[in-house]
Amino acid sequence: MRPAALITGIAGMAVVVGLLLAGRAQLEGGEGPPSGADASMTAIRPDADADAAKPSVSLTDEEAALVARATEAAPAEPAAAQAGDGATPAAGNAPAEETAQDAAAPGGTPPAASEGKDSVELLRPTVESAGILSFGKRRLQIADVVETPVDRSCGSEGRRWPCGMMAKTALRLYLRNRTIDCDLPSDAWEDMAVAACRLGQQDIGAWLVENGWAEAQPGSPLAAAGEKARQAKAGIHGEDPRRRPAAAPRPQPDDPLQDRPL
Repeated sequence: MRPAALITGIAGMAVVVGLLLAGRAQLEGGEGPPSGADASMTAIRPDADADAAKPSVSLTDEEAALVARATEAAPAEPAAAQAGDGATPAAGNAPAEETAQDAAAPGGTPPAASEGKDSVELLRPTVESAGILSFGKRRLQIADVVETPVDRSCGSEGRRWPCGMMAKTALRLYLRNRTIDCDLPSDAWEDMAVAACRLGQQDIGAWLVENGWAEAQPGSPLAAAGEKARQAKAGIHGEDPRRRPAAAPRPQPDDPLQDRPL
């Protein structure tokens, strides 16, 4: 055999053995250094963890109050008491409940109770006058209230004003096409129905009488509120509200920098 061929064969075997040993070392030594993509993710992760560890920005008391009012849901129906549960509501909740009831029924007149009566929700009421609503061809008279006709005029001689039209406008602005709840067996009636209705927890008839935009039926539960409105000359019982003098402007607070010596 020629020496050159022998040397070439030995060199080839050495190369093969070296490759095998290198492959074995890589397998036994685990994964090599991370690739470019892995290195980028590794560099990003600490920043993400640092951001997650940062405390959230806190709201001020005023901002929290605004958010609470905007997201406040209607009070849920009280859950049925469990058998054998003798727990009573906390005493600290009583003032909050009383405040909510007072706010729901201004003027001291409680909302009309609908317990034991059928009630239906009526959508988008149209105000025909202060005391009569319509829903398409169906008309509804507010209970315990004497309608104020649209063409009625009020005031002293020589200073008459269209109180009927203004009473209708006041009720329309109060309802604003919002859904009301009325004491009716169903929402399918013909011609004219008479029922007590509420907007939220406020009785609509009580609102009309207390603000003087309609008179109470004689002997009805609203008669006392009607007499109070008459004595206060509210609504149709008084003069044209458009002629009332404008409220005096509030005094401006003193400027603390105005009298400071230069």
